[in-house]
Amino acid sequence: MLPARSRVASRAEHAQVGRGGRRFSCHPLVVHALRTDDSGPARAGFVVSRKVGAAVTRNQVRRRLREQTRSRLASVPAGTLLVIRALPAAAEASSAELGLALDRGFAAVRSARARSSPDRADPGRSHRSRR
Repeated sequence: MLPARSRVASRAEHAQVGRGGRRFSCHPLVVHALRTDDSGPARAGFVVSRKVGAAVTRNQVRRRLREQTRSRLASVPAGTLLVIRALPAAAEASSAELGLALDRGFAAVRSARARSSPDRADPGRSHRSRR
């Protein structure tokens, strides 16, 4: 189980990460990350839509993602908010495959954070506009 201090729980925070964060695709997941000034631990939230499957399948995917994220969250820079969105293919993915996808996504978050300069006005936004 992911501890409460490591979760993005509120709807407002989920929306903030989705609107202002960077998006990293790592099939069968999409990782949204937002850099904050908070010095606390990185926090993660999950989105598993009905496109993934029935309620039982969605809950299984969510439980697998929470467990895989729990052991990897310390590798993400402090103060980062993450929202991990499962694509429909996540329903067929094993826990190991989801873990590898998270590793790729978290590596992309770390490298993007290292490349961003602290004096940029909005380091969470890429140069492309969003739909």
